[in-house]
Amino acid sequence: MKFRFALIISTCLFFSFTAKDPMRVFLIGDSTMADKLPADFPETGWGMPFSKLFNEAVEVQNHAYNGRSTKSFRREGRWAKVQAQLKKGDYVFIQFGHNDAKASDTARYAPSQTDFRENLTRYVAETRAKGGIPILLTPTQRRKFDSTGVFIDQHADYPNVVREVAAKEKVLLIDIEKESKKYISSEGPEGAKKMFLHYPVGIFKKFMKGAADDTHFSPFGAMKISDMVAEAILASNEHLRSFLKKSIFPQKYEFELPLVSTTVFKKDTFNIISYGAISSANTLNTGAIQQAIDMASKQGGGMVLVPSGFWLTGPIKLLSNVNLHISSGAVLQFSNKPKDYPLIRTNWEGVDAIRAQSPISAKGQRNIAITGSGIIDGAGEAWRPVKKGKLTAGEWDKLIHTGGVLDSKKETWYPTEGALKASTMDRPGVIAAGFNEANTEEIKEFLRPNMISLRECEQVLLEGVTFQNSPAWNIHPLLCKHLTVENIHVKNPWFAQNGDGIDIESCEFVSVRNSKFDVGDDGICLKSGKDAEGRKRARPSAHILIENCIVFHGHGGVVVGSEMSGGVHDLFVNNCQFLDTDVGLRFKTMRGRGGVVENVFIRDISMKNIAGEAILFDMYYQGKDPVSTFGNGSETPKMELVPVNEGTPQFKNIFIDNVVAKGAETGLLIRGLPEMPIHHIELNNIDIESNQGYRVIEAQDIILNQATFKEIGPQKSELFHVKRWKISAN
Repeated sequence: MKFRFALIISTCLFFSFTAKDPMRVFLIGDSTMADKLPADFPETGWGMPFSKLFNEAVEVQNHAYNGRSTKSFRREGRWAKVQAQLKKGDYVFIQFGHNDAKASDTARYAPSQTDFRENLTRYVAETRAKGGIPILLTPTQRRKFDSTGVFIDQHADYPNVVREVAAKEKVLLIDIEKESKKYISSEGPEGAKKMFLHYPVGIFKKFMKGAADDTHFSPFGAMKISDMVAEAILASNEHLRSFLKKSIFPQKYEFELPLVSTTVFKKDTFNIISYGAISSANTLNTGAIQQAIDMASKQGGGMVLVPSGFWLTGPIKLLSNVNLHISSGAVLQFSNKPKDYPLIRTNWEGVDAIRAQSPISAKGQRNIAITGSGIIDGAGEAWRPVKKGKLTAGEWDKLIHTGGVLDSKKETWYPTEGALKASTMDRPGVIAAGFNEANTEEIKEFLRPNMISLRECEQVLLEGVTFQNSPAWNIHPLLCKHLTVENIHVKNPWFAQNGDGIDIESCEFVSVRNSKFDVGDDGICLKSGKDAEGRKRARPSAHILIENCIVFHGHGGVVVGSEMSGGVHDLFVNNCQFLDTDVGLRFKTMRGRGGVVENVFIRDISMKNIAGEAILFDMYYQGKDPVSTFGNGSETPKMELVPVNEGTPQFKNIFIDNVVAKGAETGLLIRGLPEMPIHHIELNNIDIESNQGYRVIEAQDIILNQATFKEIGPQKSELFHVKRWKISAN
């Protein structure tokens, strides 16, 4: 499936299909709807992507034209061309208003209460006279805010006239003015720019001097409006709704999939060598690299080039409009000296905490990227504790002879006495537990940073780079919007404690595609804050697509939780493979978390050699390695009924299609709470070979269609306290 990136290269006026008698849709309106020439890119009318939201039985003809009003569109003969083609059953989408309001232009001006009203009424009548079906749309809103950030309406009473005509003539109204205003207002002055033509100089041929147009749409803006129109069609009773294109997820339409706004950068290049960087094993280049980033951002953005070579550095901060490009042959090596990383206030495992500054961080930045085909190494070996049981005898002996200290049981190695001391503390580094920058200095090595920390950023791209050897999590976007992850490789040693691949926390509109993960903990993980702090934040992870990814090793392939107190919804996973992971699809939570995980759509998953469960829904997460905890049947939790409260989590409305797994301890484990069973889980076309087929406890409305569980061990499938269970075999 091609993901719905907001990028349209070209289109044409007529979209024809092979259907003998296609359902025809005519669009008439102004430049906000109209087709554009390739030379006009990135300007995009919303009618351009609109046809792609229907199946092959629909033909869309876009007759909208730049600068036209209800008056000039007819006077120039454009309506006559449409009218001549109309036949019974054709739809006509009518959207005007922007140019009708131009009182200084007599060729276009149509006063709202007289000419504009009459013109709309006439378009409706003439469409019906030919047997067509008219649909009226209010005009799209412009981006305009006052100095305090309050949205300013610029359409006067034109939208109301459209509403009144629709009501009087009993025509379907699609209120795009209302919906676009709602969206633009919610995004605010800066966030709403991505809807429109806001670009710096020197990027696009048509806008070499830059653009600041608050009326006409970017590719993303056009697709957003198009989706609004499709949503209104689906909510209507019109026959046209039955022709909307279904996505590869059977329960969802194409327009319902996540829409992600992508990054755009100036073509200026800032080579770190020009700022004094030296390729050397011992020269710390922190200042030179940061200076290049600062200068690039100050000058409106561009590429900060890390050329081929070995570049040693301390922590750096990304800034708006900067693409940090790691060239082929380049290794950006972060320092292995904790003293180079100051302690800061940040967030760890869903709560506010003191941690060492991340090797690469950004907070509150827009339009940023890390791209290239080089390597970023986080020097994780200087920070990580290591458990004896995860190494061979030879590896363990080699490690303890490098220095560091062992715990009292001689089972865990720590890099320093301070790190060992912190391991015995209650919630070390957590601000709510009384920790601050001063009283955590002696335990700094325990307060390991995530390698890439992106907080409250918007329009972010990670592409092509190998991210490896992180002190804690590898990549941690937190409270970000419009994140694109494409073709990256994430690596950590298999023994890496907290060595997650990517942890997407409280983020919206995310694409993770064509990427590979080989790590020591969860591969691709969705989070949204922990317990009371997470519920107070109330920011779910939502509108996320994970596609064409491979997880070679880790605790879980695609994982939700356990810190999911803000909720997770509208998650789409397609065509992923999990090889030698502890668990495949892993949903984990526990009492006290709260939060709702719902509307999850997963399909086309292949797994091999899964040490624990192929598919796991577990509300008794214990914060331990999954195989040592449950894969061998040990430490079965006590089932007891407790009252439902704000800390009671929920898993519901989850759809999984087309799963093949060869080799697992358990094919499917569902373990809900007596007070909150896991409910409405639907699995279709499942083929799993495992020691035990399935084990389902405290669940209801569980449907398995065409499901085959080949049990190769002595333990048979089990059901405990399950209501409305249905299974049919292949």
